Amino acid sequence: MHDVYNGMAATELHGVVWQKSRHSNSQGSCVEFAKLPGGSVAVRNSRFPEGPALVYTPAEIEAMLLGVKDGEFDHLAGG
Repeated sequence: MHDVYNGMAATELHGVVWQKSRHSNSQGSCVEFAKLPGGSVAVRNSRFPEGPALVYTPAEIEAMLLGVKDGEFDHLAGG
């Protein structure tokens, strides 16, 4: 078995529009998302906009969003 790396430098994603939550804190610590041609979604750390971006399929993003809406990840947030 080998590791699969689906990341790339965010700077290689030309012409995409990055979006972060309106709930992002004032220090800009947030995750940003960008829809890519073909429907995939890139995710990057807003504190490091030139760093790596991970790319996910629409099905992977949908599963994550449904889990967030259902509260499956609430234990990861806050203190």
